Amino acid sequence: MRQARIIVAILVLVVGAGGIWNAVQKGYFGPTAGNQSTATKVMIGGPFELTDHRGSRVTEASYKGTHMLVFFGYTFCPDVCPTTLSTISSALDELGADAEKVTPLFVTVDAERDTPEYLKEYLEHFHPAIIGLSGNPKQIKAIAKGYGVYYAKAMEEGADPEDYLMDHTSITYLMDNDGMYVTHFSHDTEASDMAAKIKSILAGGQ
Repeated sequence: MRQARIIVAILVLVVGAGGIWNAVQKGYFGPTAGNQSTATKVMIGGPFELTDHRGSRVTEASYKGTHMLVFFGYTFCPDVCPTTLSTISSALDELGADAEKVTPLFVTVDAERDTPEYLKEYLEHFHPAIIGLSGNPKQIKAIAKGYGVYYAKAMEEGADPEDYLMDHTSITYLMDNDGMYVTHFSHDTEASDMAAKIKSILAGGQ
């Protein structure tokens, strides 16, 4: 089982890298903030309606006025998700007072298991500013489509239906205070590099 989890984790990284390449080829990650085309605005981000880990209904408008740091994953993830959330947590610590200008969002791709209550318990292990977002399968599909995120169940033949992993894109997106795409970070980005890039953008740089 452990070997299978390692193989799936490798596949997740490959899918994430492939997702970025396809997005670049199609122009999804084209002009950044301050020089965005209409196509870029449509392709990355967009409206959503979900439930946060406190049980409150939220939309993209709930976070208007702050930069959203958006990562898609799930609580049963063996390595990629906890590693990325730890990186985000450390980056927020390094940002200091600037962290108040950023809203970190952890969007589940596992609507069946990741209820708001479960997300709340899981996120206690990471930075308190991180907000967990869940919803029904249709809502999760809609926001994932808006961000160009791939996800799918990965289940071993004959395994318990409840015992499955999720293949998913492992990119962290930074959106500006109007919900427009600014940049993205790969799974292996160091916390110090993430914090430095975010600080530069908040200061008006790129």
